[in-house]
Amino acid sequence: METKKIIGFAASIILTLLVWLLPTSAFGVEGLTVVEQRVIAIFVLAAVMWIMEPIPIWGTSVVVMVLMLLATSNSMLGFFHDSYGNIDDLDNLHRLAGLFGVSADNDILLKEAVKKAMEKGVLYGGELLPTLSAKSIMAAFADPTVMLFMGGFVLAIAATKYKLDATLARSILKPFGTKPKFVMLGFLLVTALLSMFMSNTATAAMMIAILTPVLATMPDTDKKGRVGLALAIPVAANIGGIGSPIGTPPNVVAVGWLEKIGVNISFGTWMLVMVPVAALILFCAWMLLCRLFPVKQESIEVKLEGEVDKSPKAIIVYVTFAVTILLWVFGKELLGVNANVVALIPFAVFCITGVFEKKDLAKIDWDVLWLVAGGFALGVGLEGKIGPDGVTMSKHIVGSIPFDTWSIFALIIGSGILCLVMSTFMSNSATAALLIPIFCALAQDSTMAEKLAPYGGATTLIVGLALSASFAMSLPISTPPNAIAYSKGFIKQSEMALVGIVVGIISLVIGYFVLFNFGSLLK
Repeated sequence: METKKIIGFAASIILTLLVWLLPTSAFGVEGLTVVEQRVIAIFVLAAVMWIMEPIPIWGTSVVVMVLMLLATSNSMLGFFHDSYGNIDDLDNLHRLAGLFGVSADNDILLKEAVKKAMEKGVLYGGELLPTLSAKSIMAAFADPTVMLFMGGFVLAIAATKYKLDATLARSILKPFGTKPKFVMLGFLLVTALLSMFMSNTATAAMMIAILTPVLATMPDTDKKGRVGLALAIPVAANIGGIGSPIGTPPNVVAVGWLEKIGVNISFGTWMLVMVPVAALILFCAWMLLCRLFPVKQESIEVKLEGEVDKSPKAIIVYVTFAVTILLWVFGKELLGVNANVVALIPFAVFCITGVFEKKDLAKIDWDVLWLVAGGFALGVGLEGKIGPDGVTMSKHIVGSIPFDTWSIFALIIGSGILCLVMSTFMSNSATAALLIPIFCALAQDSTMAEKLAPYGGATTLIVGLALSASFAMSLPISTPPNAIAYSKGFIKQSEMALVGIVVGIISLVIGYFVLFNFGSLLK
């Protein structure tokens, strides 16, 4: 194991144990329960491991879910509480009856009384502690939002398998001709459009493959132009993802959490607001790239090889892709079917028609699904009624922080900047999974909700975080599209940082301007 990973793993364990073993009074939260403390400790473990990555980020999600099951759920290990053991054993039955303070006329009735008492929680140090539902924690992987994302992956895999993505790229790039700045605009728009519905990593890889032969033929005297064209791909892939709810994991996390607190954003409504935002940012990015890295040669010829696949299965994919997008955009209003359900329709169609085969299952980005599920599992802890008097942990913790002294405007903008900075150095998916549950809990506080209302409510706060996570693109490690583009050797890290920082700032300004003024449309 690398030294960096060993240090990261050690730091994760030490900090987690420290938080786990501290007296509850050390947290400054009145009445903090042991189960709440354990959830906080697991949250610390997730945060440190997601940041330092001693194990894959999806592996951290699995660890989080297992620890929550073993230490905070109604199926927790007996080691972590006093009220455990087989109630069919009479000695243990009477021990539990004494601990819970219940009695009955005979052992059969006593067993029923103990069962009912155990449903209310577990005993620890003579205190009855409410627990989380093990079923709810495990159900995080089958959350409707996770299914939405999985449906998007299935659609993207089928589109790639039958060359729909390449066909679209060829068709859309042709009208942009051979003038360099319009060729760059074409690559920006095509990459962004595909990234709205497909993995931005896969999109970036495909578009870089189309662009690489062009870059290789450009003369050494046109190095700046080569850099500009190469940077257009990751910038567009990162920005394009904000255009749809399934465009990038932070969007999925945001939509899922908003749904949990009663804010339902339809697929079409999201696109109605966010596609213009993405288009405006892309226009600014195009102007910036043309200014900083102008192409000297007068024309660029992009060779688009290959033919359209017209096989029956390809036709099925084309039609299903189009119908699914239409249902995502208009299905809720016209047919009453939500986007989560629509996402599974192409999966069923492709399975029935043989478009999607057993080997294609392996191509689904299960690591991303596990990562998102791990974030939702942490959310089960935050939303679980494990605080004193049955209050949810989120309300208990948030209620102890004097947010009434904070400027709401500064809170909203500050949270976005924090998310942008964190996402620059770690996975934007992991950043969203960490921050969005916390700020969702904050937005549920009645006082805070009242203060957020003039700024667009919880929607502005949470969607702002999702957008900020996607705007982090200043380093090769910031996003997979950045890493792919950088690996080709056409871009220096300083050039990527310059464009990434400027585009990131422009994106934050545009994103929050739209949310502050038109965020109410997302409700």
